[in-house]
Amino acid sequence: MSTPATEFLTPAETVERSGFSLDTLRYYERIGLLGTVHRSATGHRRYTAHDLEWLYVLRCLRDTGMPIAGMRRFAELVRAGDGTFAERLALLERHHGAAEEQITKLRAQQDYLHTKIAFYRRALAD
Repeated sequence: MSTPATEFLTPAETVERSGFSLDTLRYYERIGLLGTVHRSATGHRRYTAHDLEWLYVLRCLRDTGMPIAGMRRFAELVRAGDGTFAERLALLERHHGAAEEQITKLRAQQDYLHTKIAFYRRALAD
């Protein structure tokens, strides 16, 4: 995230850098996952390096399977300040455990796929 704090990004630039669609950015703003987004004099959204950093957090949480409700709770805790560190830690530890379970399940499914691929390769070779 090498954007200077004073530089504002257009929605298109933010979409490109964050990997989220414009619709997702608007949705995240509407449901409170994104804080107040700056606006230009003409009312166009302008994003900052801080917004990009926060979007990276949201991307990580979402890509690892955290439900929107959990993401909203985490965002609430962050906005509530440093006094919520223990709650944030607990939330992230629970999510980490769920992600580990999902990884274990995916590895088992990947192993199964590997076995099937090997079977079909042998069958085609015969």
